[in-house]
Amino acid sequence: MIQTIQSQEVTLRYLIDNFGLQLVRNEQFFREWQDDLQEISDLEKELLNQVQEGYFNLLQNPPVLEDIVRMAIVDPILFIGKFFLYPYHIRSEKSVNLELADKEVIIRGRIDTLVMKEQLWVMVIESKRAEFSIEVGLAQLLTYLLASSLAERPNYGLIVTGGSFIFVKLVKTEIPQYATSKIFAIRNPGNELFDFLRILKRLSQIAINS
Repeated sequence: MIQTIQSQEVTLRYLIDNFGLQLVRNEQFFREWQDDLQEISDLEKELLNQVQEGYFNLLQNPPVLEDIVRMAIVDPILFIGKFFLYPYHIRSEKSVNLELADKEVIIRGRIDTLVMKEQLWVMVIESKRAEFSIEVGLAQLLTYLLASSLAERPNYGLIVTGGSFIFVKLVKTEIPQYATSKIFAIRNPGNELFDFLRILKRLSQIAINS
């Protein structure tokens, strides 16, 4: 009998025990979020400042739900970065299946936004409750990256929870390995959305050139 597990029920412990997933803490493994980042334009900075102001306005009217985060933060950034234009493409609510080879188990789930050649995934999760955090979303995102058909290339992901975001890299070797960037937060001094866009452009370029 085949057992079906919803991706939101999967934990990091499950992925470690069943797929041998390993966390890599060596900074050289995931340099893409730090190296070769291009500057963004003054216009992009001005628009991102408006996105930041919109976020602080949202905080005055909780709860900050997934659809609101996507509409007020993620979609404007994708628009500012021209990710709705060729050669990029956006696909929403894509179902994924991940099967265990030696066990009758299928993991099923849905991703909120799929960007560019199935190599860069963006996941938005609700932040209305404390338990909907980046750590909770990480196992779900890694499940989607493990299910990617592009086993020969690194796969990248992004988790957004209202006011914070983190980038993820997965390499599907015989023993799959992953690493994360630091956690960025809109509330931090300055505007870390500038870094957000620079890194997103860098990872997007890697996906296009692969």
